[in-house]
Amino acid sequence: MDDTHAPLIEDLTRRRGVVLLVGAADTGKTTFARQLLAAAIGAGKRAAFVDADIGESTVGPPTCVGLKWINDPADLDDLSHADRLQFVGSIKTSGLVLQQVVATAALVDQARNEVDLVVVDTSDDVSGVTGQTLKYHKTELTRPEVVVAFQRGEELAPVIGMLRRFFGVEVEEAPVSPRIVSATPHERSADRAKHFEAELTPPLQAWRVRPTVFAPTLPAGLDPTRLDAMLVGLQNGEGGTLGLGVLQEDDGILRVLTNHGEGMRGLRLGSMRIDLETYAVEPVRLREVMFGL
Repeated sequence: MDDTHAPLIEDLTRRRGVVLLVGAADTGKTTFARQLLAAAIGAGKRAAFVDADIGESTVGPPTCVGLKWINDPADLDDLSHADRLQFVGSIKTSGLVLQQVVATAALVDQARNEVDLVVVDTSDDVSGVTGQTLKYHKTELTRPEVVVAFQRGEELAPVIGMLRRFFGVEVEEAPVSPRIVSATPHERSADRAKHFEAELTPPLQAWRVRPTVFAPTLPAGLDPTRLDAMLVGLQNGEGGTLGLGVLQEDDGILRVLTNHGEGMRGLRLGSMRIDLETYAVEPVRLREVMFGL
């Protein structure tokens, strides 16, 4: 364990409920989450990890919020396989605050009823209107017992003040460990591509899909070529996500390429296209795709 946070982890291990982690990029939120979860199960507690960092996912693929049950130390060795998923549809939070907040709250509610301690990792957006709005509503709907704020200097002062003022929540301010090494943009992009590749490993099954299975609903007369290479979330009919897929248009026929076709009940359109050779992604606006606006 990193001695920087040892007293805080010891204190949190004795508690129950939800611990929400906030901080900018490379502040050690995920490392702290692993250490806290290890300490919790070492103390005999049932624990769960909700990963709401949709751009730098640890649990499940990027563009999704993932839930992992932590029953023993082996579960911490491989967090990539999610026990439950909620599709958000982008690696960026801008314009998708509602989707990300709802996805996070849904999984936290499921976990809260099953375990003693739920640890929630969040995205790196902590400033500006989007960052503060996201943290406000995540706190509002996940109802954490404690927020742990990782910061260098006073970069989180506005968020910390807002959460204390509006929710009266206990906020523990934590310094960034000197052991944390910052990743370059290239390293982040390469790591994200590896996660997409793991999720979309060939050979992918091709499932023909009807226009009626989508959310949002496709407008009448939509040119299906507009949907080629769009990322989608395969829904299980119970509000959850089975995994990711990619739309393929061929001579007017739409298919979804995926490893999760069994049990698929519907498709949620994401806000990205993905290249299945390089796993590079580009953002798109759904209004432009669907209506040309």
